[in-house]
Amino acid sequence: LGPSYETRAEINMLRTLGADAVGMSTVPEVIVARALGMRVAGVSCITNLAAGINPEPLSHDEVLQTSARVAERFQSLVTEFLLSKKPGGTSA
Repeated sequence: LGPSYETRAEINMLRTLGADAVGMSTVPEVIVARALGMRVAGVSCITNLAAGINPEPLSHDEVLQTSARVAERFQSLVTEFLLSKKPGGTSA
């Protein structure tokens, strides 16, 4: 299923509750990983302005374009993070 983008009403509610960012998926993966005894770090890449913030309608093409544009840098950040957590790991 998906992508399933947030609605303007959901963004307004979450903003009222103090949220700074909204993700489409993380919690289900974390629940399964923790149930399997895995350690988890959540990392996200924000790829679009939420419904009601951007005057343009949400676009999956925008998400894909942004993801492609930042992929190399994002991969580098994740690699650096993982190396910093590995015993004896070094930053490259």
